[in-house]
Amino acid sequence: MKRFAILLVSSLFIACGCTTKVAEKNNVKIIFDTDLGPDYDDVGALAFLHSMADSGKAEILATISSNRHELVAPSIEIINSYFNRGGLPVGAPKTGGPNLGSSQHWADSIVARYPHKINSTSETDNAVDVYRKILNTQDDNSVTIVTVGFLTNLAGLLKSQPDENSPLNGKELVQNKVKRLVSMAGRFPEGKEFNVHMDSTASKFVFENWPGEVIFTGFEIGWEIRTGLRLIRSPVQNSPVKDVFSISIPMSEEDKGGRMSWDETAVLIGVYGTEGFFDTKRGTILINPDGSNGWEDDPEGKHSYVIQKMPAQDMAIFIEDRMMHIPVSHPAP
Repeated sequence: MKRFAILLVSSLFIACGCTTKVAEKNNVKIIFDTDLGPDYDDVGALAFLHSMADSGKAEILATISSNRHELVAPSIEIINSYFNRGGLPVGAPKTGGPNLGSSQHWADSIVARYPHKINSTSETDNAVDVYRKILNTQDDNSVTIVTVGFLTNLAGLLKSQPDENSPLNGKELVQNKVKRLVSMAGRFPEGKEFNVHMDSTASKFVFENWPGEVIFTGFEIGWEIRTGLRLIRSPVQNSPVKDVFSISIPMSEEDKGGRMSWDETAVLIGVYGTEGFFDTKRGTILINPDGSNGWEDDPEGKHSYVIQKMPAQDMAIFIEDRMMHIPVSHPAP
């Protein structure tokens, strides 16, 4: 009987294409850092990430804001709660960095409609403290940070000193605990992009001092991948994710084919990697005084940017399928 059980389990792994190695590879521990507000692709990215957590491909360690606007943290909590993870740590900068709201007023709409315990971003813990506390508890070389906003928090993390959360300084903590950084930032091989430009001082510091690998998904990638139309036409009710896209898409002529999916591509890379989706170019990003970026090819460089490989329409379907994920019940963290 025991032999039969072992054979059955082995057969199931073979049938689903799984191995222990693959399972370990796919259970990615992710800290998600977002500016959620000036744009709404962040909401699609967070929904994608929760879908990955429900499937067992990812574990969400924290959802952190790089934007000090007062509606960002409540909005994050609402989306986390929709996916039955309302207890996830949320942090934000206490000083410095941009303070930007949503021109489509989707944030105030979902904050008015859905219950939440966080009433303003300023109530949350300091983002750097959240990073230091969480990273200190993780195995070495085990955490992927996905940043889809300003580099404000990561600059603060790198500059941080030993404290009650960790005896290491910030750069040492990142060196020990972080496997890779995936950043929706920049245009490649050169140009000016919002996330880099809005806190260019932090961007320059992070990309010049980050001790490990950085993978960039640039403006030119997400621009071609349009999502959200199937989501807003779906029958799901009482979904803050659907509400955000339903409010925002009709307000912009450029979104008539769906919203650009910049931030969703960063989560995709954080969980799945680049193979099959993108080619990569290795080198070093260069941040210019005006907030634009350049690029220097270097086969030994720690940075790489992605180049579209999978057709954009196919990738849009892949991403939106995960954005449309229906929450499953599970114990709160």
